[in-house]
Amino acid sequence: MFRLDDQFLKDIGLDSLPEEQKKPFLQHIYSELELRVGTRLSDGLSDAQLEEFEKIIDRDQDKIQNWLAEHAPAYATEEAFGKLQKATGLEPNDPRLVAEYTATKWLEVNRPDYRQVVAQVLDELKREIITNRDAILGGMADAQPEAPSQAA
Repeated sequence: MFRLDDQFLKDIGLDSLPEEQKKPFLQHIYSELELRVGTRLSDGLSDAQLEEFEKIIDRDQDKIQNWLAEHAPAYATEEAFGKLQKATGLEPNDPRLVAEYTATKWLEVNRPDYRQVVAQVLDELKREIITNRDAILGGMADAQPEAPSQAA
């Protein structure tokens, strides 16, 4: 879907960040994206839906198995499950894989527009970063330790 990597930094004009600052910056962007997408996706969902999704995200195995039995009983044979399994390298019965698949499937059922929401929020975040690129790079430069000055 999208990747937060060196290409992402290049796309937003921040590929000149020092190496030691790239990973923390990308982690910050991921956290911010997750928060904004979550907020946007929760709009229009009932408290019961939010509670159900929270249990799935928290890997409540009973909730996951019950939800799958009702909404995707043959999930292990679905193409999307196979792709996720291949991408993660996890065994098909690994609870982490099943939970991740269930969360994605839950979103498809309850917020079929979730991919568009993610794309829209990511575009908004990119524009925000690009608008503030000089300040970000300036701030990053300010965080660099200064080289010792040589006396003349």
